[in-house]
Amino acid sequence: MTGPGPKRIATLALLMLLALRPASLPARAGQQSAWTVESVLHQLDNESKNFRSLTADIEYTKVTVVVDDHSTETGQIFVRHDDKMRIDFKQPDPRTILRDGASLYLYNPKIARVEEYDLGKNKAMVDQFLLLGFGTAGGSLRKNYVITFQDEETLDNRKVVLLELTPKDEDVRKQVSKIQIWLDESNWLPAQQKFLETGSGDYFNIRYTNVVRNVNLPDAKFKADWPKGVTKVKPQD
Repeated sequence: MTGPGPKRIATLALLMLLALRPASLPARAGQQSAWTVESVLHQLDNESKNFRSLTADIEYTKVTVVVDDHSTETGQIFVRHDDKMRIDFKQPDPRTILRDGASLYLYNPKIARVEEYDLGKNKAMVDQFLLLGFGTAGGSLRKNYVITFQDEETLDNRKVVLLELTPKDEDVRKQVSKIQIWLDESNWLPAQQKFLETGSGDYFNIRYTNVVRNVNLPDAKFKADWPKGVTKVKPQD
């Protein structure tokens, strides 16, 4: 099977990684948050200076609105500040997504196959999706998105602030019309993200729980070391 080439990597990364099930987030009626866009971005600027890594459990859901279909996967995510990320999905079927610098790997043990993509000039665009909120500075968000402050809420007994991001880049907006991100006020990392596809009304969500910040993650965690006998391919356009 022929997979997408580098020109479609940004789309591939988004479809594979960014998604979650809609959560019920109670509004704080009668209360006005002290947070603003400026104060949240200032906080993110400060926190980004000390971000090194994180681990978390994730719940990833792709929602197809027209048929009311929810496709959910669960697993663990590992992120390091030096452009390294690994997601190990466990349920319903195991697979691994590995990001190491300018390389992206998709490993499916069920068919013993790993696909390797060179992010190339699409690296910066991919990072807008894959690393959104993971040590992202407020200035970087302002550069890439029109930002509005939505609310301060409670999610999983965590106090969070909700931002809505509209991509400035026209090519990105062709894929994603808006992004919602819930930031945990205790660590300023994403508690939840929602990506709305342009045109279709479909969306992706990711929910993060059991988040641990600045844990030691060795290089071996991000090594592209696959079992013997695995078929390795580099799909082209």
